Amino acid sequence: MQHFQESIYQLIVETSTNLPADVREAIQAARAREDAGTRSALSLSTIADNIRMAECNVSPICQDTGMPTFIVHCPVGANQIEMKKQIIAAVAQATKDSKLRTNSVDSLTGANSGDNIGPGTPVIHFEQWERNEIEAKLILKGGGCENKNIQYSLPTELEGLGKAGRDLDGIRKCILHAVYQAQGQGCSAGFIGVGIGGDRTTGYELAKHQLFRAADDVNPNDELRKLEEYIMDNANKLGIGTMGFGGQVTLLGCKVGVMNRLPASFFVSVAYNCWAFRRQGVLLDPATGAITKWAYRKGEELPMQKDEPAAASESGERREVVLQTPISEEQIRQLRVGDVVIINGPMHTGRDALHKYLMDHDSPVDLNGAVIYHCGPVMAKDAEGNWVVKAAGPTTSIREEPYQGDIIKKFGIRAVIGKGGMGAKTLKALQEHGAVYLNAIGGAAQYYAECFKKVEGVDFMEFGIPEAMWHLQTEGFAAIVTMDSHGNSLHADVEQESREKLAQFKEPVFV
Repeated sequence: MQHFQESIYQLIVETSTNLPADVREAIQAARAREDAGTRSALSLSTIADNIRMAECNVSPICQDTGMPTFIVHCPVGANQIEMKKQIIAAVAQATKDSKLRTNSVDSLTGANSGDNIGPGTPVIHFEQWERNEIEAKLILKGGGCENKNIQYSLPTELEGLGKAGRDLDGIRKCILHAVYQAQGQGCSAGFIGVGIGGDRTTGYELAKHQLFRAADDVNPNDELRKLEEYIMDNANKLGIGTMGFGGQVTLLGCKVGVMNRLPASFFVSVAYNCWAFRRQGVLLDPATGAITKWAYRKGEELPMQKDEPAAASESGERREVVLQTPISEEQIRQLRVGDVVIINGPMHTGRDALHKYLMDHDSPVDLNGAVIYHCGPVMAKDAEGNWVVKAAGPTTSIREEPYQGDIIKKFGIRAVIGKGGMGAKTLKALQEHGAVYLNAIGGAAQYYAECFKKVEGVDFMEFGIPEAMWHLQTEGFAAIVTMDSHGNSLHADVEQESREKLAQFKEPVFV
């Protein structure tokens, strides 16, 4: 098995940097369905550009490479102990090479291991089979979409849908509600895996296993096939759209599995995956460990189409505003929801650890008029020892809701960039103190990395690379105003509209 570790390393790099063809087909189909010139259409165009850039650069599609999860099938007698050691070594090497972000964090101390190795990471499941070959599959599921997983215990009452009972129709309601509650925070349009039955642990495991199915396969269970088709037809009527901007396409795939349950329990578990659906697999020679076949069609079999986005938006003419940091309150007050803002000048990253710190401490840099970017980048050093940005898409902003309004007030921040929007407390602070929330395209880590021309410095490296405060010289960073200083929130509007649309699915369908 002299080639096993190298084969696993190749699997990691391919999974992180090159979306497989079946996922690309789903995204291409979504682009064809979306109305030209809308926010969702423009977002899908950016997503297509990012997929091409990641493949070309051999760099992470999304900066959040998740918790690497392997499922390995091997013949009887295979040395699983040695394979596990080599998988761990391959993960550490891929992290060192900036193909994976440093994502393994001590749950008690907050310390980042720096190599994705630690208790419980990476996740490795071994299963024996009777075939004389090894199959290794990997999924990289980021934290933003992992946080939108949800589990229901039936019977239950669901917002907008009423009672969900212990039957197929109750399951239907749970799945629709799962899509609704995710909104744009899981980087829609997404894919969902659904596990019916089991206990709380095995139900989620079954749901995540569904994500290893091909996007274009057909469920052999006729009842589940009909359910999957129903969900795909109707979830897209909710109007949530790409990034939660509103639009025709909210869901790219739905896969459902079932297992037996306890008489007292009836769980419906939903694993939500973002558009950056990074899973791949290989078949390996059991003697050498060399790759004999890829489990899914590779991305180069389907190059992403490039198009010129239309100039019009939902509100007619799309307005673009170029801003140089630091930004004045007067400039901010002129912005409205729907404006496209192009940022030039210094920008600072800040996530969970920094926001918590800033509540009780001063900032190491002047943030008056500044832009804070909710981002945990993938960073590397060049030949001269200088930091460079390898991947830098936005993280889900709602986690900072307890802090953001206070920090805007305390430091005079004028713009917050992230994805998925924020809540009422932040919206009030934007209005009172003259600031805006800008929604960047989730998962577009290569697209945004190109906007950072120089790393000016870094603070709080003790928080780990993703949580550190990076000071970046920025050029041409484009994002959409989705919460303005006049009390308007696109996210609140889309959520309200989708809640109203959800109610149309209250009546029974599967009787």
